[in-house]
Amino acid sequence: MNTIFEDGYYFPAEWMPHEATWLTYPHSEASFPGQLRSVYPSYLRFIAEIAASEQVRINVPPGFREQFERQLLAEGINGSRAELFDCESDDVWCRDHGPAFVVHRHTGQKAVVDWEFNAWGGKYPFRKDNRIAGAIARHLSLPTYRPGIVMEGGSVDFNGEGTLLTTRSCLLNPNRNPHLSQNRIEQYLHQYYGVSQVLWLDEGIAGDDTDGHVDDLTRFISPDTVATVVEHNKRDINYLPLQHNLKLLEKMRLLNGRQLNIVELPMPDPVVFQQQRLPASYANFYFTNDALIVPVFRCRQDEKALQTLETCIPNRRIVEIDSTYIVHGFGSFHCLSQQEPLAGRNN
Repeated sequence: MNTIFEDGYYFPAEWMPHEATWLTYPHSEASFPGQLRSVYPSYLRFIAEIAASEQVRINVPPGFREQFERQLLAEGINGSRAELFDCESDDVWCRDHGPAFVVHRHTGQKAVVDWEFNAWGGKYPFRKDNRIAGAIARHLSLPTYRPGIVMEGGSVDFNGEGTLLTTRSCLLNPNRNPHLSQNRIEQYLHQYYGVSQVLWLDEGIAGDDTDGHVDDLTRFISPDTVATVVEHNKRDINYLPLQHNLKLLEKMRLLNGRQLNIVELPMPDPVVFQQQRLPASYANFYFTNDALIVPVFRCRQDEKALQTLETCIPNRRIVEIDSTYIVHGFGSFHCLSQQEPLAGRNN
């Protein structure tokens, strides 16, 4: 079978038009120890904000469907905007276990890349999650490509014009694809995401159990601009790794030879639970069709982060949602979501 690159597909930038956003219902106490009930208000608000401009499609284990329908009704979320898809799952992080939707460059038709998922190096149960992307592709009757290697959506970010951003600490970790060199991994990214250039950062933030996903570090907000988190407290564990990544970004060049425009976001005050640092980051935002949904953490840095993003992304509503409880599961709104591009157009 050909690769998506050979067949004319590519992975669009997140700010391009969506048909829908896919989520997976949070049902496991193990994902949010002692905090699951506290997660739902922010999770339901997230659904409501997405549904303001696009469909929301949610994987729900059959045993939790009635409970979830009551929650949606209580929050006044329109059932026609929230489609529930019966699907077993281990965890909630659809960015990583959900399908990677790609679009044909000329016809606008969609397909799915079904990567292997191993719960960030076998840290947690994953067999149900690893079946979700294929199940969704079959449900939507979309062509499916299976590269046969481990890859997570939160480990990569795209400018929509041929460039992908990732981290060595994650993609080169031996708990993913120990048989693959950096060069071979780049070939897979080229063949199955349709990119021409891979830019590498190094370490992720403290507390990130994904081994350094880029969606907690640095995100494209336009084809030539990234927003990257920077820690200003020199005594903080994140200070040196984030300064190093900033220097790497300053040296990078895009396919057209230009430097990146770099927007600096602060890091929030440390979020700690049971003496464990959690991966709280303002970079874990999510583009909907009309908004940018930004996690906030009830600290003095929230307002600066929101103002910075509002200034550099003026064409979208900036929506803040409390992620203080959600981050107990080691992720936030970008980790929860996976966009399904709008078909039928030349993206």
